[in-house]
Amino acid sequence: MLQVGFIRQNTELVRQRLALKNFKQPELVDELLRWDDKRKEYQHELDELQAKINASSKEIGQLMGKGLKEEAEKKKLDVAEWKQQQTPEKLTEAEKNIEAILYLLPNLPSEKVPPGKTPEENIVVKEGGEKPSLHAGAVPHWDLAKKYNLIDFELGNKITGSGFPVYINKGAKLQRSMIQYFLDFNTAAGYIEYLPPFMVNEASAYGTGQLPDKEGQMYHATEDNFYLIPTAEVPITNIYRDTILKEAELPVKITAYTPCFRREAGSYGKDVRGLNRLHQFDKVELVQLVNPAQSYDVLEEMVAHVERLLQSLELPYRILKLCGGDMGFTSALTYDFEVYSTAQQKWLEVSSVSNFETYQTNRMKARYKDANGKTQLLHSLNGSSLALPRILASVLENNQTIDGILLPKSLHSYFGSDRVV
Repeated sequence: MLQVGFIRQNTELVRQRLALKNFKQPELVDELLRWDDKRKEYQHELDELQAKINASSKEIGQLMGKGLKEEAEKKKLDVAEWKQQQTPEKLTEAEKNIEAILYLLPNLPSEKVPPGKTPEENIVVKEGGEKPSLHAGAVPHWDLAKKYNLIDFELGNKITGSGFPVYINKGAKLQRSMIQYFLDFNTAAGYIEYLPPFMVNEASAYGTGQLPDKEGQMYHATEDNFYLIPTAEVPITNIYRDTILKEAELPVKITAYTPCFRREAGSYGKDVRGLNRLHQFDKVELVQLVNPAQSYDVLEEMVAHVERLLQSLELPYRILKLCGGDMGFTSALTYDFEVYSTAQQKWLEVSSVSNFETYQTNRMKARYKDANGKTQLLHSLNGSSLALPRILASVLENNQTIDGILLPKSLHSYFGSDRVV
């Protein structure tokens, strides 16, 4: 969440950065400042009245001490009148309106974010790996899943609905193998593993910015007012909500596996076939909470970490720096990772790594004490390491042969074999 003081002191800069992010409601900035003016006015009125009440109350005590009861009673009438003039509800209304508008304003993009409005304007900063040459008759993963009895999409549709696949036998084992490998890869790099709840309360969803921005994309258990998590980022970042850390405790590095739940309303067509877009999927996540002075160095470190993980899977990949118009609501700078599906002849997004600066930590009041003992907001970062559906799709498609599906060496010991036959 942005801070009112920063917006007031840098109004034109805020407008420019919001325009870079293609924000559709720039008028909210003016509305916010109007309510802030009213808040100051109401606060000033209350402070003046309270000062008069305090001074008169002290004077009443002095008059009573001198035996001047009649004069004291007159002062009491003045105090009673001033108390009636106090209207704290006006101040409360202004503060609520300010908070409501702040929740609607996205994070400001970093100066490193390139201009642009569509995914086509994202910048490819690096490519790696080799695109394989497949044998004649190679097929996409949904056909491979059926051929090798790995995933049953129709059964998932029967049990729940479209977008909820059932992994079977070696398909389930391969899924579990990758989850364990990703977690081991992350913990070897110093991340601490957590297994958090898969549902969160409203405060947690507001804390990381899923509410109110993505309310329509989240599954909501209305009776308990819990939300199924769209990513492990939500519960594990909220571990430090309303917390003040010591500087020596930084950085905080967490990894977690969870299923993820997303309504993905309006998603249909050939681009969402098979594993390309699901309502429930597995993902291993990275989160860091760091000293603000180090957050962009940490972002590059996290990008390099995810790149090494993809290299170990022997998949062709590319890294994109997202333009302003294609960035998420809460992000200040985002890198996307895509792997190439040779069977589908398309790039598939498998990870986003983002720096949120203080946007989430201001919402959550996640802070630390610096060397001078002053309380400061942390910077938060997160990244997928990795989202499984499209990784699995690419592993199956890019490694298919007429004799089976060869697996990358990094998965052999986890899966217990070098291939799916």
